[in-house]
Parts: sequence; structure tokens; C-alpha cells
Amino acid sequence: MRAVLTVVGKDRVGIFYRVSEICAKNNVNIADVSQSIMQDMFCMIMLVDMSKCELPLVDFQDVMRDLGRELGLSIRVMHEDIFNSMHRI
Repeated sequence: MRAVLTVVGKDRVGIFYRVSEICAKNNVNIADVSQSIMQDMFCMIMLVDMSKCELPLVDFQDVMRDLGRELGLSIRVMHEDIFNSMHRI
């Protein structure tokens, strides 16, 4: 199963490291990533493969949401199918 992980918030050192660290610890492979800094805002979208993750999606979402709270960021994880349905014209 693939998911879309988004991160938005004030830029600071180590955001990519912390997000990718949690992914690695949970066997979530980062398949693709796009990130940019707009003025002082960090924006990142990752396409991740969760097929080897031992956590259910909802638990992984909670882990990432908690990391977001710790770092003062908005971190969301959404099943790829739902993401695609929401963004289809």
C-alpha cells in the first residue's frame, strides 16, 4: 500500500531527518519526495510504500501527527487512493 505524507510548517534544521527516521524505524520506504522552502515555510510531499510497515495506517498516522506536534508542524498521512480521489478534476 502506498500513502502520501505531507509536511508543512516553519522551516528549521532536521525536519527531513526526523520524518525519514520515523519512516525507517517503521519499515516505510520513501519512494519519491518533493520539498521546497517558501520564504520561511517548509513544504514537503512524500510518496511512501507502507507494504512492509508493521503498524496499521491509522497508527502510523498517529505517530506522524505526534511528531508534527513535537516539531510544531502539520504532518498528515493519507492512503494514496484517497489522495488521488480528492485531487481528481
